[in-house]
Amino acid sequence: MEKQTNGKTRTNDEEKIQESHEAQANMWKFVFGFTEMAVIKCAIELGIADFLEKNQEPISLNQLSIALGCCSSSLYRILRFLINRGIFKETSTKSGKSGYVQTPLSRLLIKEGENSMAAFLLFESSPVMLAPWHNLSARISSKDNSTPAFEAAHGKDVWKYAEADPKHSNLLNNAMACDARLAVSAIIDGCSEIFKGVNTVVDVGGGDGTTLRLLVEAFPWINGINFDLPHVASVAPHAIGVVHVGGDMFNYVPKADAAFLMWVLHDWSDEECIQILTKCREAIPQDNGKVIILEAIIGEKEENIIRGSNNKKLKDVGLMLDMVMMAHTSNGKERTTKEWAYVLNEAGFNRHTINHINAVQSVIQAYPS
Repeated sequence: MEKQTNGKTRTNDEEKIQESHEAQANMWKFVFGFTEMAVIKCAIELGIADFLEKNQEPISLNQLSIALGCCSSSLYRILRFLINRGIFKETSTKSGKSGYVQTPLSRLLIKEGENSMAAFLLFESSPVMLAPWHNLSARISSKDNSTPAFEAAHGKDVWKYAEADPKHSNLLNNAMACDARLAVSAIIDGCSEIFKGVNTVVDVGGGDGTTLRLLVEAFPWINGINFDLPHVASVAPHAIGVVHVGGDMFNYVPKADAAFLMWVLHDWSDEECIQILTKCREAIPQDNGKVIILEAIIGEKEENIIRGSNNKKLKDVGLMLDMVMMAHTSNGKERTTKEWAYVLNEAGFNRHTINHINAVQSVIQAYPS
């Protein structure tokens, strides 16, 4: 009996030691968690993925460093780090030397790539967007959230800051356009029927109009109204089938068969969402109009997932986005199905449906009658 007890004791001790080692390893990852974002940003700015994509054969370190005008030893260390994380791959060139090629992950870093996420990373890794994170604990310590983290860092909210800084506004619009390309593709593949019979669509908070441009290309019967703040709409590029209109969604929304909102409502409190949705309800026909919402839907309590997402690997993104909302907006948040039902009902939408697509967001269709 004594030996068995000792054996159990040793086993428990070994388990505790293993758990301690794993905890330390994980904590080191958290300590240096910013490193991955910073190194990937570096790779985007250097144009590594862009150059490799133009040259389909493996490229040697010497070739790559000359082409990019980089120090070869430093570039090697950058690539070694990224290869270890599955970004880029090392293989042999025709001459038998070590060379580098693209991976599905590195192709997302191509600046002008169809499915590129480079613009989004450049936006979130900018000094402007990183600064508010240092004020997150101060916001939480304030019981009434009286000092939003972004305002504490910059003296104004994210929207007024973008209005006053064209360069930052451009970063924001490029990031939203980047996500629009991914989301619209998922809509087309997953639930294109939602636009059947819809002749006019107003994209509320539509940025530079990328979303509507892609929707009109996919569904050419649609006439699009890209609606955003005047300083955004005034510089939006021309697109066939799309008109740009400047205004304030809290005051009115241009009339259309359907109002479309992608990653807009999560920026605002419940009360503000109800205001926006009420204006959308007033803008659409009461008998057959609808509001189409693209947002993440957070799983209830311990599930901690994006409910119904076709891609389980996206499960943490919604929770991360909720932290982003806390750092970057005054009252924004990601919502559960119950929380979405509440704001929709309060805004006068008696019925809604949810379609899950292969994206961070799900598609909510809300009907006034």
